[in-house]
Amino acid sequence: MRLYNTLSRQKDEFTPQDPKNIRMYVCGPTVYDFAHIGNARPAIVFDVLYRLLRHTYGKANVTYVRNITDIDDKINARALERRGDSNTPLLEVVRALTEETYSIYNEDIAALGCLKPTLTPRATEHVEAMILMIIALIKAGHAYEAEGHVLFDVASKPDYGKLASRTLDDMIAGARVDVAPYKKGAMDFVLWKPSDDNTPGWMSPWGRGRPGWHIECSAMIAASFKGGDTIDIHGGGIDLVFPHHENEIAQSECAHGNHPLAKVWMHNGFLNVEGEKMSKSLGNFVTIHALLADWPGDVLRFNMLRSHYRQPIDWTVAGMKESWNTLTRWYDMVEPLADSKISETVLAALADDLNTPQAIAELHKSSPEELAGGLALLGFDVKPGALVSKQAVDRVEIARAIEARIAARKAKNFAEADRIRDELAAQGIVLMDSPTGTTWEVKR
Repeated sequence: MRLYNTLSRQKDEFTPQDPKNIRMYVCGPTVYDFAHIGNARPAIVFDVLYRLLRHTYGKANVTYVRNITDIDDKINARALERRGDSNTPLLEVVRALTEETYSIYNEDIAALGCLKPTLTPRATEHVEAMILMIIALIKAGHAYEAEGHVLFDVASKPDYGKLASRTLDDMIAGARVDVAPYKKGAMDFVLWKPSDDNTPGWMSPWGRGRPGWHIECSAMIAASFKGGDTIDIHGGGIDLVFPHHENEIAQSECAHGNHPLAKVWMHNGFLNVEGEKMSKSLGNFVTIHALLADWPGDVLRFNMLRSHYRQPIDWTVAGMKESWNTLTRWYDMVEPLADSKISETVLAALADDLNTPQAIAELHKSSPEELAGGLALLGFDVKPGALVSKQAVDRVEIARAIEARIAARKAKNFAEADRIRDELAAQGIVLMDSPTGTTWEVKR
């Protein structure tokens, strides 16, 4: 298996440090609102990698950790709005908000065919570990306290910038540097900051406060994998290379005797919508939840995998329709099959830096048995009705069928009414009767 390593800028042969204990960490969601379709890309990409690693090395030998960021200024602002004038402790409101949002995220990601990670650590449950890591960094001369803040001293890490492959001057020029008089260097970043009465906080040696964003993942990696040893793979979106992942490397290596944080760094590319950068101001901000109301999860997953994970992807309705047509044709071919196998060409494509477009091209050439196996490896659960959605069905025909069923029931022709109901159910359309009438929804 060869994987493109952002750190080395080339495809490296993937050789696990321990084939019976492969460790992968991927930066997960910040849980304050519905996740947008761009957030689905790392979830799907690294789910495919997780499946490939389990296929190659055995399910029990791969640990996949995806964190939950539930300490964030956007979360705090949303929680303050929700609390209003009540006296509920803010941390309780934060927990309720993030639990609710994370539950929706999990449902949406599951609908996209993603397996549950082995561990999903929460930032709020690892604050003590973050404090201990910060203390270690101060003692080692890599961090300093200033006006209630603790900052990482970038100048103390000579190879800072190695992941982003930029010089310090380049990073200063290209970054939105937080100017503060208490900072020794322009690029020094916050490990701990004070909290006021309207902000969640924890007691620390530097007063009541909360951790900076970057220290969260370093602490959760160490806690999840039991120590400061090097993990095999660290993943996330390309936007996290700098400063987040660069700062993770600096913190973790300096806190753990310069052990590399990860052997392989993998990053997925950006996602645009209909040729434009996704933005609320442009009106093209699309959430996973909203898309799933109209499109089958398998179609969204397949549409994502048609592009190589490192390349930008243009998310279009035309692309989704094409994905839908392809999957529909394939599902009709493999649905009755109980046995399946995975072709060597599909495995070879995935082993070459997770080349899902090539794997899909190979599936087009596959026998029904190999098609079923390849789809399963890519995370598709072929079953009747799986590709039905409200966007897919003929609403007029459903309305006519419901009218015919109502007429049959009025005529006490219950056999005919049941036949119409069962015929719709076979298409994935579930009818719901109530005193106000009959409605329908797509069964996933």
